[in-house]
Amino acid sequence: MNFDELKKILKEIGEPGFRYRQIKDAFCKQAVLRFDEIRIIPKKLAVDLEGKISPLSFSLEKIVSAKNKLSYKALFRLDDGHLIESVLISAISGTWSACLSSQVGCQLACRFCATGQNGFKRNLTSEEITDQVIFWKNFVKTNNLPGTFSHIVFMGMGEPFLNWTEVKAALYRIISPDYFDFGARHISVSTSGIATGIKELARDFPQVNLAFSLVFPDNKQRDEYMPVNRRFNLEDMRKAIEYYIEVTNRKVFLEYIMLAGVNDQRNHADKICDFIDSIENGAKLLHVNLISYNSTNAEFKSSDAKTVKNFLNFLQRNHISATIRKSLGEEIDGACGQLAGQAN
Repeated sequence: MNFDELKKILKEIGEPGFRYRQIKDAFCKQAVLRFDEIRIIPKKLAVDLEGKISPLSFSLEKIVSAKNKLSYKALFRLDDGHLIESVLISAISGTWSACLSSQVGCQLACRFCATGQNGFKRNLTSEEITDQVIFWKNFVKTNNLPGTFSHIVFMGMGEPFLNWTEVKAALYRIISPDYFDFGARHISVSTSGIATGIKELARDFPQVNLAFSLVFPDNKQRDEYMPVNRRFNLEDMRKAIEYYIEVTNRKVFLEYIMLAGVNDQRNHADKICDFIDSIENGAKLLHVNLISYNSTNAEFKSSDAKTVKNFLNFLQRNHISATIRKSLGEEIDGACGQLAGQAN
């Protein structure tokens, strides 16, 4: 919903100022998806608005669900024809999280990520980002899903910090009591390694969670598999994370995708320990999430369960806070690294 345009239209047709608040609250807080569902406004106004402004900036192409009904993936067609995907998951019973996309594709081209392998088309607008929230809020309500829609993660298609102007505008509205009123601590922004973005997040949203996709704990491998490292290497990321911790005193999550025979050996675990030890307060405020690789068209395979468990045990023996993150959505190609924005 383009709220600025809505306000302008309501003013042009002579509606009182409180109508804007009523309609805004209906979409942001009451999970309404159509004007004629807003019972508090006149029916004629609802009809007039339907012809003047679209509630969403995209149309739903299709939606798929996992058999256990704990994850859903939506394919949206934007007004210019581009496709994006967005995911709803319930990793904790009674809690739903929306995984939002911030770009059509991604220019970082990480070799293990389906999004990056499909190239970059354009940034999403703040409206296209927040409309994903409106959609999933309505989806939870209309489908009577058990639990509460209370968490948002920027871990979908795209690198959020390479679209910071629009992501920042979206975050303001997602957090604002005047709009969606989500708790800042229930929101996470994930980056593949944009050091400057981490510093901006710390300054602009010190209560929002930060996740850094470490994946490879040395520069040589990161250069090979994650080209972003040639711009911001691990020393740059170390400094940025230290800055974030200094400003926010918040925990930082290091996302580590386990790739069989590539980054799952003892020497890799050693280097993770070294990276964390190099960061002031790192042992206290850094947490490693070990994540099974979710299959894409790339050449990688996920590490087996025994290898992941041994990796975890080594980190924990070395006083590193670490867990194996529960993975949802792989069945519907909606898990970490699988979003491709394709119709088929």
